[in-house]
Amino acid sequence: MKYPVNINTTMSTNLSVNINKIATLRNARGENTPDVEKVAIDCERMGADGITVHPRPDERHIRRDDVFKLRPIVRTEFNIEGYPSDSFMDLVLKVKPEQVTLVPDAPDALTSSAGWNVESHFDFLAGIVEQLREAGIRSSIFVDPDPVQIKAAARAGADRVELYTKPYADLFPTDPAAAVAPYVEASQEAHKAGLGINAGHDLNLQNLEFFHARLPYLNEVSIGHALVCDALYLGLAETIKRYKECLK
Repeated sequence: MKYPVNINTTMSTNLSVNINKIATLRNARGENTPDVEKVAIDCERMGADGITVHPRPDERHIRRDDVFKLRPIVRTEFNIEGYPSDSFMDLVLKVKPEQVTLVPDAPDALTSSAGWNVESHFDFLAGIVEQLREAGIRSSIFVDPDPVQIKAAARAGADRVELYTKPYADLFPTDPAAAVAPYVEASQEAHKAGLGINAGHDLNLQNLEFFHARLPYLNEVSIGHALVCDALYLGLAETIKRYKECLK
């Protein structure tokens, strides 16, 4: 279904492809098929503006070793997501990706399920952001579409916020306007506070175009699970093409 564009008509929004699910499939057989590095290169060749990975402590998908191997071959933007534990920070400060996205996940979390309460973790996050800044790495804090937390992220010194979009995706099929409204406000607040805006979680070919059309100042979306599922039917190149079309 096509929706009229009414807000975000001029700004370019990048598509970062999260390749965690590719690594999950590889790990299921314990060999190197599919080849995570090759898929990253192919995604860029097919039009992706960036590659995202989320290494977890149990290495159930992307492994620490993968991150080091991907760093020299990713030619667009390399985005590493994760909880800023000592081991995670050691990894990202050695690898130095273009962007680090800080998420509040517990070590055993299946997937991200909420944004940070930045105010409650302010000193901790501000310290992490400072370490990233000193290393020349852009920081993004994963938050709910809550103006209070967005303003706190700005005070903590973050460069961007990533809006947690599962609530939008859940409500979208029944009430798209109500689903996107908090995100429009959040995007405006973030821009006013001098933050860049990323978004991710459960965005797909059904809801992405509507989201992008109404969200001002959207810099980047990070999409993995839905994109890989679509690629099973459409092929990877066609899938990336369709996601990029949603962001025009």
